Amino acid sequence: MSFTAVFLNKDGDQFTAELKQLEDNALEGNPLAEGEVVVRVEHSGINYKDGLAIANRSPVVRAWPMVAGVDGAGTVESSSDPRWKEGDRVVVTGWGLGETHWGCLAQRARLKADWLVALPGAFSTLHAMSVGTAGFTAMLSCLAIRDEGVTPASGDVLVTGASGGVGSIAVAILSSWGYRVVTATGKLNEAEYLHSLGAAEILDRASLAATGKPLQKERWAAVVDSVGSHTLANACAQTRYGGVVTACGLAQGMDFPASVAPFILRGVKLVGIDSVMCPMERRTSAWNAFASDFDARKLDALTTVIGLGDVFATAEHILAGQVRGRTVVDVNRLP
Repeated sequence: MSFTAVFLNKDGDQFTAELKQLEDNALEGNPLAEGEVVVRVEHSGINYKDGLAIANRSPVVRAWPMVAGVDGAGTVESSSDPRWKEGDRVVVTGWGLGETHWGCLAQRARLKADWLVALPGAFSTLHAMSVGTAGFTAMLSCLAIRDEGVTPASGDVLVTGASGGVGSIAVAILSSWGYRVVTATGKLNEAEYLHSLGAAEILDRASLAATGKPLQKERWAAVVDSVGSHTLANACAQTRYGGVVTACGLAQGMDFPASVAPFILRGVKLVGIDSVMCPMERRTSAWNAFASDFDARKLDALTTVIGLGDVFATAEHILAGQVRGRTVVDVNRLP
């Protein structure tokens, strides 16, 4: 038997990205595909990091050749670990998939048992990947805000990069929890979309994207930021006394041109959000929160489904900021 995968290779300066037929034994004895569980992948996602890898825009991939895909959902085909059996529905995000370990933009994947999370009963594999790495990151950010004691009565919550995958789902989560959500986006033509997710107010991202003062008017009880750079610095400078800012992305840049003023004069907390190596207990809590506190039907409005062969063009669109919400890949939809 064989399976199809998004296959990346690099030989010196020569980079290739293609759909490739691989034999099932390509997963056997492969140091880049070690694991106790073989999963028949049904849906994957294409995230910003996937875009960087597939378009060869950043050194995301650290071992070659590589099967792309930082997340996936499907059914266990075989397992040598007693925790998982044939037919179990699972989801996986992070852990170096698509970077140091063959990922899930493929019809099959061999994965480590410790990486898998049982798919909540309310979720299909499509909905699981509508959440995907971006939504999982958004939930971690929202849980951090709630855990730090910020309530809907505390004041407005700002979500930057709001039309992207992380931002869209963060808006939907926070609004469903009763927070008044203000969004910042460069796509003001997406106002109707953002309002449909629960945004109460929409700002032009330009108001946050340039150099600002170390301390500014207090506006936000909390912030979910997926942008970084000046946007994150200005968000911190505008956060209220005792507020919380979660940092989970770098769409504008990896730099942080800020001062310590918001932290030592207003007691603002900056919480880093890592979805790649997140401990299993926290992972499970986040997925359970989706199952218990979130209407999965909301995902339909922010999800576009593409086939495996469409990922190459979509990677370019993501990097150009031309994609809204989540893009899910049906790995069995082939050209």
